[in-house]
Amino acid sequence: MRLTERQRRSWLKLIRADNVGPNTFIQLLNRFGSAADALDALPDLARRGGANRIRIPTDAEIDLEWAAAQRAGARFVALGEADYPAYLRAVEGPPPILAVAGDAGVFTRPAVGIVGSRNASLAGRKIAGQFARDLGAQGFAIVSGLARGIDAAAHMASLETGTIGVFAGGLDRVYPPEHADLVARIVATGGAIVSELPFGWEPRARDFPRRNRLISGISMGLVVVEAARRSGSLHTARFAGEQGRDLFAVPGSPLDPRAEGTNDLIRNGATLVASAEHVVEALGPQLGRDPPPPSAWEPPAGPGEGDGATGDAPADLRAAILEALGPTPVAVDEIIRATGARPGLVQLVLLELSLAGRLERHAGGKVSLLM
Repeated sequence: MRLTERQRRSWLKLIRADNVGPNTFIQLLNRFGSAADALDALPDLARRGGANRIRIPTDAEIDLEWAAAQRAGARFVALGEADYPAYLRAVEGPPPILAVAGDAGVFTRPAVGIVGSRNASLAGRKIAGQFARDLGAQGFAIVSGLARGIDAAAHMASLETGTIGVFAGGLDRVYPPEHADLVARIVATGGAIVSELPFGWEPRARDFPRRNRLISGISMGLVVVEAARRSGSLHTARFAGEQGRDLFAVPGSPLDPRAEGTNDLIRNGATLVASAEHVVEALGPQLGRDPPPPSAWEPPAGPGEGDGATGDAPADLRAAILEALGPTPVAVDEIIRATGARPGLVQLVLLELSLAGRLERHAGGKVSLLM
């Protein structure tokens, strides 16, 4: 699949609309067959979900982001296109659009994520660099989040062999700012930088877990080097587990608080590794295989090829679905069984509630009502 520029702009406009996250985007595309048709349907869907209006970016706003990408030497890559990271396609709710700068060829190589403490010890940074250097020599791309400490050490050590930097904000918002030179070197040496967030977006605390999910999603396996008990790196490790990725941890001294998280990961089942060879040995059976298939979506062949349930749902069904929902996450399949309704109609009502900002989606196909 390859989008035309007009389709790509429609995809960008749809994912930037209020309350349209990756899962909702995929449902809209599956239902309406094209982003343009989904955009036309958004106001009515949101109204039926209980919202007075839904904010959709104007063409002028999309033009501004498009121009910002061009100034940054970046492009927008869509889910299903050849330049989209192959392993990321297989996660639940993959980003429909990524902003990418650099050489997307690095995405075709097997990748390993390396993350850890920002306040890393000298030994920790040395270990991360050695892992990155040795894995790069074995043909792996190294993925990390451009943070201080372990992330920066991993990127620096893999510049010549290929590294991928994942942003927590827009690609024109380097964080931390002192890593602007590192970002430039990644792009100049054949690596790539990626973000799912708009140009101009300043990273906030809640954006870093989104970034961490992409780090693990792009990777075949994740190595954690020095992580405190409440480290953000443990969020990345949790995402890796949810995504079915191999999880590795480098043990540390029980006297060092920066090793508490990694040691706990090992106690809870992560593979203890002391060298890159241990990682290569564990990932060996996967090498040479095709990446896992997409988790829940294949590009529609054309407009009008959704599931057909585009009309309004009966009032009694809508009331039954609302009654089945609450603040506790519940599986969509349970709602379908409880109401006895066609899956397409249940999904339609949930889609309307989501666009109205009244529904929260959780891992494993569960949803809850925002109270």
